Amino acid sequence: MTDLNCDELVELVTDYLDGALDDETERRVSDHLAGCDGCTTYVDQIRQTITTLGSSPPVELTDVARDALLAALRDAPD
Repeated sequence: MTDLNCDELVELVTDYLDGALDDETERRVSDHLAGCDGCTTYVDQIRQTITTLGSSPPVELTDVARDALLAALRDAPD
């Protein structure tokens, strides 16, 4: 296996934080983070975002707001 680049790490960050990577891929992510301050900062920011959102009270959306949000997500570019 080759070393990860930053773009590849971004694609794996959710699985990394969830502990869902195989051992080899997790090692590659950890190795990359050990040498990349930018990605380390990115992973820390994602971790903080997950923690913050996880501790937020649930929000009840009106039907109109829910439909608008779903439409926006459906129409968002990949």
